[in-house]
Amino acid sequence: MHQVVSRDEWLAARKELLRKEKEFTRLRDRLSAERRALPWVKVEKNYVFEGPNGSETLADLFDGQSQLVIKHFMFGPDWSEGCIGCSFELDHTMGALMHIRHHGVAYAVVSRAPLAKTEPFRRRMGWDVKWVSSYGNDFNYDFNVSFTPEQLASGQVIYNYDTRPAMSDELSGRSVFYKDADGQIFHTYSSYGRGGELFLGSYSFLDIVPNGRDETINGNLSDWVRHHDRYEERP
Repeated sequence: MHQVVSRDEWLAARKELLRKEKEFTRLRDRLSAERRALPWVKVEKNYVFEGPNGSETLADLFDGQSQLVIKHFMFGPDWSEGCIGCSFELDHTMGALMHIRHHGVAYAVVSRAPLAKTEPFRRRMGWDVKWVSSYGNDFNYDFNVSFTPEQLASGQVIYNYDTRPAMSDELSGRSVFYKDADGQIFHTYSSYGRGGELFLGSYSFLDIVPNGRDETINGNLSDWVRHHDRYEERP
């Protein structure tokens, strides 16, 4: 039984929590400013992807914008469908695409799986998004979201800026790029692991309801998230 109090006692507790929420908001603003102030790295490789219209370079993915967000979507060449967690993130992203495009930001999804696999899955999920394959280049390996058989055999991989046990040949993330007026491309930011929670609006709802995320089996979204066409009806 949860604690039940008078309205006045609840209001006092709520105001104290509000004080902490405001501290968190101000800290988040400072952290966002520091994120934007990170130094950049010039992209020297000419990455060429397999796209719906044939070969497309990293520069092509900007689609006329100066900023680009790439979703590293877990979908290996031998997988039958895309990752559930990455799909969860992309479900949340779709509503934002029109808005961020009008703010100078392009968005693309990159996986190692060929288009022959990603396109049917994209259509099944109903996502109107640019999705390209990096199977023929080093992009996924360079950004530490795909791992070679040799890396996996060693038992250790570099992920989220640290060495950790090898658990999968594909992992998720997102990377940000900027293209200047001369066409030079710079890598400005990448996030992995729980960095993806920033884009999961469902968690914002769950974090304010009494039961919270209620993830008690694996302690993450694999406890309950499904591809959106595979949920059973809620009683």
